[in-house]
Parts: sequence; C-alpha cells; structure tokens
Amino acid sequence: MRDYYEILGVQKGSDKDVIKKAYRQLALKFHPDRNPGDKSAEDKFKEAAEAYDVLSNDDKRARYDRFGHAGVNGFGGSGGGGQGFHDVNDIFSAFGDIFSDFFGQGGPGFGPGGGRQRSRTRVRRGSDLRYRMAVELKDVLTGAQKEIQFETEESCKTCTGSGAKAGTTAETCRTCGGSGQVVRQQGFFAMATACGTCRGEGQTIKEPCTTCRGRGRTAVERKLSIQIPAGVDTGTQLRLTGEGESGYFGGGPGDLYVEIVVEDDPRFERDGMVLHRELKISYLQAALGAEVPVETLTGEKPVEIVSGSYDGEKVRMKHEGLPGLRGATRGDMILHLKVEFPKKLSKKEEELLREIAKERGVSVAGSAGMFGRKKSEK
Repeated sequence: MRDYYEILGVQKGSDKDVIKKAYRQLALKFHPDRNPGDKSAEDKFKEAAEAYDVLSNDDKRARYDRFGHAGVNGFGGSGGGGQGFHDVNDIFSAFGDIFSDFFGQGGPGFGPGGGRQRSRTRVRRGSDLRYRMAVELKDVLTGAQKEIQFETEESCKTCTGSGAKAGTTAETCRTCGGSGQVVRQQGFFAMATACGTCRGEGQTIKEPCTTCRGRGRTAVERKLSIQIPAGVDTGTQLRLTGEGESGYFGGGPGDLYVEIVVEDDPRFERDGMVLHRELKISYLQAALGAEVPVETLTGEKPVEIVSGSYDGEKVRMKHEGLPGLRGATRGDMILHLKVEFPKKLSKKEEELLREIAKERGVSVAGSAGMFGRKKSEK
C-alpha cells in the first residue's frame, strides 16, 4: 500500500491547506467525469480520497504518523481510514465541500444532496470524431499531405456556451431543484426519472441565445491538413489528439480518428508490403529470354526474363513493393508471367517452327499447325 503523503505529493509536515490543495488538484485530474470509462483514473481518484481522508483528520493523521497504515485500518469515521469508499458516490458524499470549491455546488454532475445530476455547467470533454479517408496506392509509397473537411460542433461564441441570451443567465430548474431528476414514490419504491421540465439538465433558460437557440452549441465546418505516413494500409487509424469536437464549458476537446482506405489499383495486387502484378510476354521471349520493361509505382524499369521461362512462373523485383509504417525497407514486387502465343502464324513462321519441331523430334499437328485452327473448328 502506497504512502499517503507520497500519493498526494506533499511533505510529512505539511499543513492542512497544503494537503487540501494537493488533493483538489488530484481530484480534478482524475475525476470520473473527466475520464469516462478509465478504470485507472477511477482507482487513482479513490486512492487520493483515501489519503486525504486520513491526512485531513488530526486524529487519524496522528495514528498514521505513528503506526502507518495499521494505525488507521479498521477505525470508524468518514471512510474508516479510507477503507469505506466503495464507489465514487461515497467520496462525493464525504467531501462535497471540496468539490464545490472548484466545480460548483455539489461537484460536477452532483446536486446539493450529493445525488447524480447532469448540470449544464458541468465541465465535459468533447466527443471523439471519426473520418474515413481514401488514398491512392502511390500515397502509400511516399506518404502525402491531405486536406480534409468535416462538420462538427463548438461552443456558441455569442453566449460562450451557456445557451442564454446576452445579459441573462440560466436558472436552476424549479421542478427538480437543479438535480436533473424527479423522484416519484410508489409504495415502498422510489423511482428517479429525468426531469421533464429541464430535460435532465438541472437548469432552464427563459431567454435563449438567438444564435444557438438555447443549445449552447453551433455547427461549424472545419478544414484540416494532415500528413498521411508512408506504409499505411486499409484500416490504419491515425489519431489526431485534440482535433475532435470542442469541449463543453471549458472541457478539453476530443480526438479525431482518421481511418485510411487504400483504393484499388488495377495494375497491382497488394499483400502487405509486397506487390503482385501480371506480366505478359511472348512465347519467343519465354523461350529465348529477354529484357522487358515493367511498369512500377515509380515508373518503367527493365526486368530480365531468362530463357526457358514458363507460363505462371514468378519473377521477383527487389525493393519495388511498399514500405512499412515503421520505415522498414520496401518490400518486393512479384511478377506473374503470362506467356502469350499468337493465334495466327505467317507462312514463314510456321515453316520455321516446323523445322524446329523436326530438329527436336517433336510430333506436331498437320497443316492447321500447332497454333492455327480450321474455320470449321472455331
């Protein structure tokens, strides 16, 4: 178990004001409303509350200074030496005055009685946004600077996000008393539902802002230039911190996630860093060998076809594929040979081929030839 002074980041002889200030800073940093779904932040929030519960109490602190954790474990009081905080609601109930100092009455998202509410003045982080971007295969090779355009929301500049007309303010809802909820008793059961008057906001606006019509938010069109790194693939996500939706009432902005979709290129088939493509060659080039031009992502380059090559054979071109995201050496390009035979031979070609067949002792067809067909056979 960590030392309570270490948790709050204070010296052992620090006075109560220093301890309170240190705790407020940690509580603000790790507050659940600022870190939704973050279990680690919630644990640190509870840990800081446990430390403050002990060090802010003269009796508990004296026992802790003398006996350590053994001096406060098992004792009663607020939190029982920090052991009674089963969830964050216990913490808000115990230290509601601390949170009201810097979040407003009852703390963020909590009403005067310590119950959960959805206050319009609650600091809240903006939502994360997602954008799908199509890129060409050549962009994967070199990377590219791209501009994207998307619609999002931000706090209304006219009313600074309050939703109220200039010179006026939002009022505490009279129906729910600012809690955002109404409780209905049905026999032995009490049911809490969102307040119908303020729609769970805890506040009502009599004179709404004419720009945002009381919403506190306005739609905006944003343009953003982003760098697409070399080596991306379909499904690659780029995270742009702080480029998402703007926060609510001073909260931080969300993030923007750009999902990459690499468009198909009819010339190539991609397999990670390796490119595949078909290369058509004549039967003469396959038989005798040749140097033929091949279209790559960076232009035409020669490749050697060895004599005796066959249909379907693979020829590797080193480092003519794609790079990896981490800047690895480029992959290769695999050429799949497709040997083409003429559908019709000249008389001279047929005579030469028959001489070759005779020389090699190969039995061939009659006058229709190996490469020709009679009209009746078509």
